[in-house]
Amino acid sequence: MASSSPKNLTTTNHLRHVESMASLPSGAGKISHLNAVILGEALASEENDFVFPSDAFSRQALIPSPHKYLEMYKRSIEDPAGFWSGIASSQFYWKQKWRDQVCSENLDVRKGDIKIEWFKGGITNICYNCLDRNIDAGLADKIALYWESNEPGFDAHLTYSQLLHRVCQLANYLKSIGVRKGDAVIVYLPMLMELPITMLACARIGAVHSVVFAGFSSESLAQRIVDCKPKVVITCNAVRRGPKTIHLKDIVDAALVESAKNGISIDVCLTYENQSALKRESTKWQEGRDVWWEDVVPKYPTTCDVEWVDAEDPLFLLYTSGSTGKPKGVLHTTGGYMVYTATTFKYAFDYKESDVYWCTADCGWITGHSYVTYGPMLNGATVVVYEGAPNYPDSGRCWDIVDKYKVTIFYTAPTLVRSLMRDGDEYVTRYSRKSLRVLGSVGEPINPSAWRWFFNLVGGSRCPISDTWWQTETGGFMITPLPGAWPQKPGSATFPFFGVQPVIVDEKGTEIDGECSGYLCVKGSWPGAFRTLYGDHERYETTYFRPFPGYFFTGDGCSRDRDGYHWLTGRVDDVINVSGHRIGTAEVESALVSHPQCAEAAVVGVEHEVKGQGIYAFVTLVEGVPYSEELRKSLILIVRNQIGAFAAPDKIHWAPGLPKTRSGKIMRRILRKMASRQLDELGDISTLAEPGVVDQLIALADS
Repeated sequence: MASSSPKNLTTTNHLRHVESMASLPSGAGKISHLNAVILGEALASEENDFVFPSDAFSRQALIPSPHKYLEMYKRSIEDPAGFWSGIASSQFYWKQKWRDQVCSENLDVRKGDIKIEWFKGGITNICYNCLDRNIDAGLADKIALYWESNEPGFDAHLTYSQLLHRVCQLANYLKSIGVRKGDAVIVYLPMLMELPITMLACARIGAVHSVVFAGFSSESLAQRIVDCKPKVVITCNAVRRGPKTIHLKDIVDAALVESAKNGISIDVCLTYENQSALKRESTKWQEGRDVWWEDVVPKYPTTCDVEWVDAEDPLFLLYTSGSTGKPKGVLHTTGGYMVYTATTFKYAFDYKESDVYWCTADCGWITGHSYVTYGPMLNGATVVVYEGAPNYPDSGRCWDIVDKYKVTIFYTAPTLVRSLMRDGDEYVTRYSRKSLRVLGSVGEPINPSAWRWFFNLVGGSRCPISDTWWQTETGGFMITPLPGAWPQKPGSATFPFFGVQPVIVDEKGTEIDGECSGYLCVKGSWPGAFRTLYGDHERYETTYFRPFPGYFFTGDGCSRDRDGYHWLTGRVDDVINVSGHRIGTAEVESALVSHPQCAEAAVVGVEHEVKGQGIYAFVTLVEGVPYSEELRKSLILIVRNQIGAFAAPDKIHWAPGLPKTRSGKIMRRILRKMASRQLDELGDISTLAEPGVVDQLIALADS
């Protein structure tokens, strides 16, 4: 039965794609013709094997069966207002109830401006719901944060009441320097406890935080400062990552010089002294602007009044790469995001009050917002925050931390899984890992071989894997397994979360039914959806809603198999997904071309065994400049300096010319095939202005 096509329903076409799983029995033994295993047994090797949760796991799960999932999913689609308002009113504090209309939306550019609103008129505060509400519920002495230093043996922790005190002190300081509701605050911090503290402090007073990943260059940071015009920049003097010391304050100083040239001067740079990395006497300082966190923040009261905000008031800005080269300021608002992140966290990880949760993501990315800070704390969870590199001092560090804190839910990226897999099983097996009960994957599709290694070795063949698909723009999980509800297929994100209607369309925007491949879109809104791109609503509409009118276009390709399972196939635009970091090809090209000896550059993504995708750059040099190893290194360095180390090209391919049409358009299709060494699939090159350039590029492939 489970291998057959989904049955027809009298409801929407979309419900057919999830309905087939409702009749799957909970135990694999009942299906003789279906190749399946039960969690707790070794996983077979075929890619399309079903992996069933054990009966013991399902019995205690929040969503214990396909039937329960389908019941809730159907209600969330057929009555989204009732479904989400029920959750919002029963599980969160609202100073004032929203208006009668739970959701107001227009996702069709043909019918006017794109608009999404949830719980409009509802007055709340996400910091209050993360901290005060949980303390009032009896969790004052529960550990909120465990912090693990880069250096083994150094750690700290905060209970929920202690965390609230620290948040209030910073919130009071920010108010004292003039930060008000709606003001932007740039945060350039590593994974110290001060990072989630800062996010929560901003939310408490209604300020809009914009966390910038502390691996971005000074130019990238300056770009974001100029765009959002913050009242203050918050950073630390330095951080240790593995054996390296990274001088963050120096990067911020350079960014502030650059932003001042563009008319944006910052009066206050609040700097945390990270003593394990750098002492204050060794830190460069600008009197009158720079302030030590430790000198001022602890002097403020440990209570701070909450700034009550409308559900549609801005919560944070997070910049993500765009294919035009200019980063996009994704704007999330308060109420819908709060309800959605909390709910997705709860069900996708089958969260229990006794769980200890560790997400390895940095708060500089959306995963760190939704699933390090807000989602877990809205559920009163205990969260592990790790400052350092996952393979320092060796590749067993993750499992050392898992054993130390008795981590039960471990959420990480396929890149890290592949990296640790390559380093050898012995780094895993020397640790117990018996506390683990749910694993998670984020950032890109996880390949089946890495899924199996993660499941079999790390999870001891007993832990379901929540292989989550979502984006900065979506705010929370969109397609994800629910651990106790249904069988999994290694590498598949499985089925949509409650309230999410994914559709696969062809080039003309026509929905494709059944088993198919195409462009992944979403029909209708969901509470966690972003509301606009900061200061550029036209770009918001053009990028996400004009390609397929009536739908949100994700930019990803997707296949749906005969059982209704979704398989993400990667980006279909000019954005490369490197280790879960979305990098615009135009950004990298722009950095390369800024080199005085680079005349032109074209960048494509290429499959990478560890990072998912690597960056492959075709570079045309200025006439007369010879190829050299020194120049190759110099080009890579300029990308590192302008964007960040994570954007550095893996390969520089010297290109005397690039394959272009007669109109001058670069044929990236040909470059992608070359980069992947699929030389027999180059296709028709007769339309190129200079077909001979292809042979030149092939000859230089290994130079």
